[in-house]
Amino acid sequence: MRRGELLSLVWEHIDLKRQVAHLPETKNGESRDVPLSKEAVEILKGLPGGIKVEGKVFPITPNAIKMGFVHAKERALAKYRKDCEEAGKQPSPKFLTDLRFHDLRHESTSRLAEKLPNVIELSSVTGHKDLRMLKRYYHPKAEDLAKKLG
Repeated sequence: MRRGELLSLVWEHIDLKRQVAHLPETKNGESRDVPLSKEAVEILKGLPGGIKVEGKVFPITPNAIKMGFVHAKERALAKYRKDCEEAGKQPSPKFLTDLRFHDLRHESTSRLAEKLPNVIELSSVTGHKDLRMLKRYYHPKAEDLAKKLG
């Protein structure tokens, strides 16, 4: 989901038994149902305060997500530098410098494509109405496609 979709998600639109989150309004102006993995359902069940009948699933601001992501990047960068130092390697000065929260959507689309090779199913999960837009996010490796060809 996009950041705005996550932040507008309310409990009344979550069906944990069916493993579905309903988005009544999306960026493209249409509603859609998003399938939830078993892991996503477990994460939702484990949220602080438990599952509620109403209210926002993630009662935080866009800035809180941004700052949380910035802090996570800083921790990852510190670990990367430490790992490089321990291995006697020079860290890349570009490591994580241009990573944005929205890039996670790109990454997750590529990973989902491994599980859902049918582009119609994949676009249904990601919310892309048009396969040209989906192609902006999904970049299969030629060697992976070659393996599928046999």
